[in-house]
Amino acid sequence: MKVFSLALLTLLLAALWTGSQGVSLRSPYSTCCYKDMFIRKEIPASKIKSYQKTPSHCSHRAVRVETLKGQKFCVDPQERWFQQYQQQKKSTSAST
Repeated sequence: MKVFSLALLTLLLAALWTGSQGVSLRSPYSTCCYKDMFIRKEIPASKIKSYQKTPSHCSHRAVRVETLKGQKFCVDPQERWFQQYQQQKKSTSAST
């Protein structure tokens, strides 16, 4: 009985350890955008669900845009259409 309990405890601890390691091993760079990931095509404002700036540790300044369908794209924040979208969002939120 002691061997069974010890084995069960060992398996439980191993499962907990690997679960916590899985979280800590996730790379913060998965939120970065790289040169070949950028799109130049304008995304219609009506299809944008959300956007988020990439972290400062990333090699390229970018914005990750998520569409209503769940697709994620990397956009240069200096793109004219994106800056217009941001201005539109700011003016809409300021008037509400």
